[in-house]
Amino acid sequence: MRITVLAGGIGGAKFLRGVRAACPDDDVTAIVNTGDDVTLHGLRICPDLDSVMYTLGGGADDERGWGRREESWRIKAELEIYGAEPTWFGLGDLDIATHLVRTRMLDAGYPLSDVTAALCERWQPGIRLLPMTDERCETHVVVDLDGSRRAIHFQEWWIKHRAGLPAQSFVQVGVDDATPGPGVLEAITTADVVLVAPSNPVVSVGTILGVPGIRDAVVTGLAPVIGLSPIVGGAPVRGMADACLPAIGVEVSAEGVGRHYGARKDGGLLDGWLIHDTDRAGVPGVEVRAVPLLMTDDAASAAMARAALELVS
Repeated sequence: MRITVLAGGIGGAKFLRGVRAACPDDDVTAIVNTGDDVTLHGLRICPDLDSVMYTLGGGADDERGWGRREESWRIKAELEIYGAEPTWFGLGDLDIATHLVRTRMLDAGYPLSDVTAALCERWQPGIRLLPMTDERCETHVVVDLDGSRRAIHFQEWWIKHRAGLPAQSFVQVGVDDATPGPGVLEAITTADVVLVAPSNPVVSVGTILGVPGIRDAVVTGLAPVIGLSPIVGGAPVRGMADACLPAIGVEVSAEGVGRHYGARKDGGLLDGWLIHDTDRAGVPGVEVRAVPLLMTDDAASAAMARAALELVS
């Protein structure tokens, strides 16, 4: 079976680990959000790609929930002593090695997709990771700050301000001119099933679908599309979806996100929608099924993946 997953962030990474465990003999491709990407201290940082790569490659710090296991922070401390801005974004010593290799390859003219494939040679994630686009496409958040309305990079909003500034809107700078990365459309159109990971519907899944051509490929493709709710009991399992959804007029609930995605037969995204077994949701035109959706360990994540595939059959 050919399985294609739209994913971003830690939630997407954990779900992909479950898909890999549930489907060890299948061909799995992850199309990963790059809207969170940012350049800091001269280094190109791809948080979602790295989260997926580290998690699947066994290098993620599962206890902390992000970054590298056994990380150290000597370079970060030294940068702070120099007063090098920004001080609110911390790069671990091990993590910096990844960014150095990526930046050097990008500066040499390699596209992000080739760079990602090269980095994966070191991590062996067991599935194919594809950036949603090779072009630079970065999410900015429109907020009221210091008496004026301005757009700041998503990383500044999330890390420096802890999503405490109410988001007025989200803008994906560069998305209109972006094209799907190599292999992205093929992974969608040749898939036997497309899964929408329980990632942020606005700044992860929404950004992927915003790249011209990707949404159309998903909606018009032959593969059934099954989504998993990132909202459990009216709150995100992790992350800041509750700070993002109101900005686009979507209720913070499993039903609200399901209706936001919509039924594929009506021009929306979904054929099926999995919600947590304590939630209720009515999504017109979409088959809704309640199953456990808390990724407490790899077994639970694998069970989620199997439930999504069972909904197809």
